[in-house]
Amino acid sequence: MIHVREANPNDRDALVDLAYAAGYGLTTLSPDANRIAQRLEPAARRSRPLLVLVDPDRPGDILGCAGMYTRVGDPVRVEPFYAYRLEKTIHQSERLSVRTQVDSLHLVALYDGPSEIGTLLLRPEHRGGGLGRLLSLSRFLYMARHRNRFQRQVIAEMRGVVDDRGRSPFWESLGRHFFRVEYDVADRLSAVDKRFIAELMPRHPIYLPLLTEAARRAVGQVHPQTAPALRLLKAEGFHEAGMVDIFDAGPTLQCDLEAVRTVRESATVKLEAGAPGPRAEPTLIATNQGPFVAVLAPATRNNHSMVASDEVARTLGKAGAETVCAVPAKPTESPDLHTRVVRPSARRRHA
Repeated sequence: MIHVREANPNDRDALVDLAYAAGYGLTTLSPDANRIAQRLEPAARRSRPLLVLVDPDRPGDILGCAGMYTRVGDPVRVEPFYAYRLEKTIHQSERLSVRTQVDSLHLVALYDGPSEIGTLLLRPEHRGGGLGRLLSLSRFLYMARHRNRFQRQVIAEMRGVVDDRGRSPFWESLGRHFFRVEYDVADRLSAVDKRFIAELMPRHPIYLPLLTEAARRAVGQVHPQTAPALRLLKAEGFHEAGMVDIFDAGPTLQCDLEAVRTVRESATVKLEAGAPGPRAEPTLIATNQGPFVAVLAPATRNNHSMVASDEVARTLGKAGAETVCAVPAKPTESPDLHTRVVRPSARRRHA
């Protein structure tokens, strides 16, 4: 049965192969065997957990991945998380009877920020059918299980507008003038060493009317392939944080971890193997002890127990009345009812 589990060092080569399918803009999963091997070391797996989607019928292959960061910014290495904060300023002249509203971008550097989700990638041939939802939402069950490792607030940087040749209209209008390199070069380098950002990034506000029309349109917009992930996160209760990426101007979303729909509606129940029956609904089910494994399958909830197929029980390594963490695969109510807005005290990707 296709399922999600934690990545381990044996997944290195398969993740390198998967990374080649990412294209431009996914800086946290580049096809570099050494960097991926470092990501899979024990210490890195604790601070930057990575989940992979696997099919037992295709051993050695990885269908997709999704990552988390326990905290953005690194005060020890003095390596901040950078973003642009969007602001609106009113300019008024009584003498000329002119009143204008000007949008501007202000550089933010966070050394001790919130948690972040990112590195979401699914092979094109496996998109649809709920696997992307399973992969993305499994992260929240993982975070809920390890609450002591994550911050109260969670953010998600969304991939911005970049064409098939790796050209970003926002970068062409702004970043290129200061960094003098191609967008993809700066994007990749930022995942390894951010010192060049501090050395070259303009510190003064950037006034959007001074940028090209294409660059202005790109601010806060997502890459077409990222649109489904954006809709999913908003359905989970995420909302725009008023910040965009410094390279491609993709939007940043935020939500309190406890307000995330998957966390809020999840429950610990006994898993009973059997026929789910006609009332079964698509359900995200994950282990709540031992190795983390999650599946998406029809299940029927009965008070404090849940009935799912024998295959589900085998995949989770459970039998009889063992407990699992379960949540409906889709929202049962409006996310706005429970979303709490917590603004960040101020680069990684992507959700």
